[in-house]
Amino acid sequence: MSDVRPAEMAIAVDRVSKQFDLPREQVHTLKERFLHPLRSAQTDTLHALRDVSFDVRKGEFFGIAGRNGSGKSTLLKCVAGIYGSTVGDIYVKGQVSTFIELGVGFNPDLPATDNIRLNATMLGLSPKDSRLRIDSVLDFAELREFADLKLKNYSSGMMVRLAFSVMIQVDAEVLIIDEVLAVGDAAFQQKCYDEFERIRRSGKTVLFVTHDMGAIRRFCDRAVLLEKGRLIAEGNPQDVGLRYLQLNFSEEARATERAAAEEQMQTAAHAVASGQAPPPAEPIVLSESEEVVLGEGGVDITESWFEDEDGAPQLTLNSNQVYAFAMRVKFTKDIENPLFAVSMTNSAWQQLFGAASVWTDPTPGLFPAGEEIVWRAWFQNILGPDRYEVSCAVSLAGGRHLQFRERMFSIVSATLRPTGSIVDLPYRLELQRHGTTQQVAS
Repeated sequence: MSDVRPAEMAIAVDRVSKQFDLPREQVHTLKERFLHPLRSAQTDTLHALRDVSFDVRKGEFFGIAGRNGSGKSTLLKCVAGIYGSTVGDIYVKGQVSTFIELGVGFNPDLPATDNIRLNATMLGLSPKDSRLRIDSVLDFAELREFADLKLKNYSSGMMVRLAFSVMIQVDAEVLIIDEVLAVGDAAFQQKCYDEFERIRRSGKTVLFVTHDMGAIRRFCDRAVLLEKGRLIAEGNPQDVGLRYLQLNFSEEARATERAAAEEQMQTAAHAVASGQAPPPAEPIVLSESEEVVLGEGGVDITESWFEDEDGAPQLTLNSNQVYAFAMRVKFTKDIENPLFAVSMTNSAWQQLFGAASVWTDPTPGLFPAGEEIVWRAWFQNILGPDRYEVSCAVSLAGGRHLQFRERMFSIVSATLRPTGSIVDLPYRLELQRHGTTQQVAS
C-alpha cells in the first residue's frame, strides 16, 4: 500500500485473499443426497487470490493485467461486492457501477427500447433518466432502425454494441470494467476508444481489467499484474505491460500451460475410465504450437532461432538492437537456386517484418542432397512491444514452396521507453525558441 491520504483514495485493497471450496463430487438430485449423504463432503481448495494489496486514487484510470486464471475477474467481483473476501479488507468510496459482463439482465423477448430502460435502471439510473437516454443509446450503438426488434433476433455484434452503449450512460463515480472494450467492428471500436478517453478526462475512477497491453498503456495511469492470484508487479503501465509480455510468452509459461493441459487430459481419461463421462467425440491433442508445414519437399528446415551480434541465442528482442534470424536447412534432393525467406506477424495478425533472398541473391547455385546450411537475415529491431509469430520458407522461383513453416515459433519484442506504435522508430526531438534550437530527446 502506498502513502495516499484517505481524502484522495477511491479504492483500497488490503491483504485480500479469496479461496473457493470445490466439491470433488457433485450432488444433483434429492435422491442422490438421500442415498449418498457424504458424497459432497470432500472438497478441494482453490486459492484465487493471495494477499493482494494496492490502492487507487480518485480520478485514476487503474489497470489490472494478468494471464487467464490469474484472479483478475475474481478481484473485480470482490471489489464490487459480488464476492466476499476470505481474508483482508476492501474500501470503496463513492457510487459504484460494475461492468463485468455486457448485457447481463437483457431479456431476448423484449425489444431494444425496453431492454435499454431495464438495463439502465439496473445499472443505477432512475426510470426517468433511463427513458430520456434511449435515443442517445440507440444513436451511439447505431441501432435506431432496429429499436423495435426483439433482442433474440439481434446478432451477437449488435447485442454487445447495445450493451456497451447502455454502460457508458451510467453516472457513477467509480467504474469497474472487465474486458468490454473490443466490441463491434473497427469503426465502432474507435468510438469505444474515444468514449474511454472521455471517461478518463471526466475524472471518474476506473478499475479496468484487460488482456490488451496496448489499452493498458494507452488509458491507464498506473497498473498491477497478477499471476496465480498474487500481485507480482505494480506501477507504470509501460513496465507492467512489458512484464506481462515477458511472463506470458516465456518458456516457464509454456511449460505451465503444457502441464495444465496434460493434467486436464489425465482428468478426462480418468472420468472416462470410471464411467463418469462419455468418451470425447474427438481425440484430445496436446501441441506446443499451431504450426503449419506445407511444401513440395526436397528440403527440411530443421531448426530456427534468433541470435545477437555475438552469436548468442535470444529469447527476447530488445528495441533498437541488432539481431539475426537464423534457420538451419537440410537438402534431401538436389535443388537449383533455392530462395529463403522469413516473416514476423504481431498479435493483430499484421506482418511487420519480412526478408527474402529473392531480391538480393536469386541465383545462389546448386545445393546437392545431403548438404546442410544456415541462412541468416540481419535486422535492427524497431518492432513495438508484442508477441510475434515467426514463419519461414525455402522456395523456388515463381512462388513454389519446397517447405513453408508457418508460425514455427514465437518471440517477444520488448522496449523500455513508452511507445503507442506498432513499431519503435528511432527519432530525435528539437525545441526551437527565440532563435535558438535545443535538442530535447533522442
